[in-house]
Amino acid sequence: MKTYTLHPVRLFLFALLLLGPLQLLAHAPDHSYLYMRVLNDGISGRIEITSVDLNRSIGLNLPERMTLEQLRAELPKIEAYLRANTAFSANGVNFPIRFTEVEVLNVDEIAEPYAVLQYELEGLEGNIPENLDIRYAGFSDTQPIHRGLLIIEYNWKAGVVNNQTMVSHIFGKSEPTTQLSLSDRSVWRGFVALVKLGVWHIWIGLDHILFIVALILPAVVRRRNDDVDTMAVDTNVPASYSNTWWPVAHFGPAFWYIIKIITFFTIAHSITLALAALEVINLPSRFVESIIAISIALAALHNITPIFRSREWLIAFLFGLFHGFGFASVLGEKGLGGDFMVLSLFGFNVGVEVGQVLIICMVFPFLFFLRKLNLYPRLVTYGSVGLIFISIYWFVERAFEVDLPLGQLIRGIIS
Repeated sequence: MKTYTLHPVRLFLFALLLLGPLQLLAHAPDHSYLYMRVLNDGISGRIEITSVDLNRSIGLNLPERMTLEQLRAELPKIEAYLRANTAFSANGVNFPIRFTEVEVLNVDEIAEPYAVLQYELEGLEGNIPENLDIRYAGFSDTQPIHRGLLIIEYNWKAGVVNNQTMVSHIFGKSEPTTQLSLSDRSVWRGFVALVKLGVWHIWIGLDHILFIVALILPAVVRRRNDDVDTMAVDTNVPASYSNTWWPVAHFGPAFWYIIKIITFFTIAHSITLALAALEVINLPSRFVESIIAISIALAALHNITPIFRSREWLIAFLFGLFHGFGFASVLGEKGLGGDFMVLSLFGFNVGVEVGQVLIICMVFPFLFFLRKLNLYPRLVTYGSVGLIFISIYWFVERAFEVDLPLGQLIRGIIS
């Protein structure tokens, strides 16, 4: 059998090339919020967007910690952009947006503040339509991963009184419009939307994905010096294969093993996401994001030198607790609550689990196919080294709030 070698220097350089794009997408929710209040004589609400999203899409120069005065100075441009990209209509009749008040919502000491623009719809004259066509096409034109979350926090027709979490629709580049039934409670529709949001958040949260990759790399091999069931491994490999690993013998048991590990990860982040969303525990984003970054390094280090021998589930659970606080950037960072909080949390967590399982289903068969090749043990080692390097890079940027030169260079080339 031909032996393939992955040179560690080449892998290191490859990791360097990836760092810029990864930093751009690592754990960035990239969400704005379109809230609606449907009363018996009119429709009002608010739009919430971060200063970063405003700068990227409109070409503003708002500072990361913008003040109300700085926001007011840019209001004409912001309102014009929102009117051009947001529309409400029914039966061919448009209802113009009239902006009323503006404020700055500061989430915590590190997250970007939100610009909050209150609005009312004109032309309704107390006539609330049964169905409302909504277009929300802003921000995704310049930011393909951006998602706009439509939340109906009050709707007397549908019996919704205090909802701040159940999402009625998720706007994106490929789906900028929707028709909303104002007389339908749409709990199931909202639940499905939260499931989709959970899946999407996993797919754009590359720090979460890399943590999963660190866990899945050794899933198709077993350590020789562990108490391994000889029936579970394939000893029919060349003598040059590895002194550390045996390839697993069967697909099914190895697949379910990694699913169990990821399930412990889901259980852990479900606990802390709920605690953060309900404002029982609030940890600084800077601390949480730094721990999430270093969790990748420790999970990868376990692949090289065991930290918890034969207890990968414990690594997944312990660091899953911190990843849950990271997921709270979607549902919990703004203290969201209301009638549908429990259902929203459940739907979002189901989506995260589905997203994780889909990643495993795509990657695991490929790794299982490679497991007997001489290159696979090197892939585990050098791949883990690459993950450690990326993790430390992110940790330094997040913990010390610096933008390292490599990230600046690649972001400059991309933009």
